[in-house]
Amino acid sequence: MTELPAIRSLRDGAARAIRADDLDLKTALAQETARRWTERTLSLRSPLDTTVPDRPGRPERPALIPPRQVAKRALTTERGRIALMHAIAHIELNAVDLALDIVARFVTEPVPNSFFDGWMRVAFEEAKHFLMVRDRLRQMGADYGDLPAHDGLWQAAHDTRNDLTTRLAVVPLILEARGLDVTPALQAKMREVGDHDSAAVLDVIYHDEKGHVAVGAKWFRFLCAREKRDPAITFQAMVRANFRGPLKAPFNDIARAEAGLTPSFYRSMTASVNN
Repeated sequence: MTELPAIRSLRDGAARAIRADDLDLKTALAQETARRWTERTLSLRSPLDTTVPDRPGRPERPALIPPRQVAKRALTTERGRIALMHAIAHIELNAVDLALDIVARFVTEPVPNSFFDGWMRVAFEEAKHFLMVRDRLRQMGADYGDLPAHDGLWQAAHDTRNDLTTRLAVVPLILEARGLDVTPALQAKMREVGDHDSAAVLDVIYHDEKGHVAVGAKWFRFLCAREKRDPAITFQAMVRANFRGPLKAPFNDIARAEAGLTPSFYRSMTASVNN
């Protein structure tokens, strides 16, 4: 059992978890902070809180490389499936820090405590996902850190660090929503090649990610309503200003709509070839 440092407040626990470079400590801190916040045994913030780091703590491996240098993965081979699960582990690790960062960085925003309830549930589940994928990698004879990975997800957090509405538009409503689009095909492919254990892990992730996008959509709409702004138009303006390139089709319209992200948000922003 990983020994945890004292957690002074919600912001302190979230910031300590982001800062941790030991991944067992990071995930344990994320989940314990979520539990204690849910039980209402933590205050929102304290004068003694750890400062929120600009970058999350990471172990020495994996090496981080530009996204375009990450090799393509053929799922028909075990090496390809390991590479895919390694990439998913990296995504889930970043998702832990992204959920924690939206709590720690925006803790002084005038939002209800239920905002932090939602994001700490997301942080807890993202930590669960990372641990599940890492366990699956170990069953396959590999581990997180064995392959290079890219840093694009955290760059999105850094670029939106000064505005909560923009953070919600870019991270849950673009990056996490993309997972709803691509995961069903990966689940099917894993089953097709007989890797039912990896498919079962993806099933859990896919189910939970619908809820994560829903948290993002709920609070994006909340902030837009408070500012008397149309959410779809506001989303499109923020994406154009803060996200490079068109949104990629095909879209899982049903799963997105279940999460509160209707086609009026994103359909007009796809590349013309996909319309």
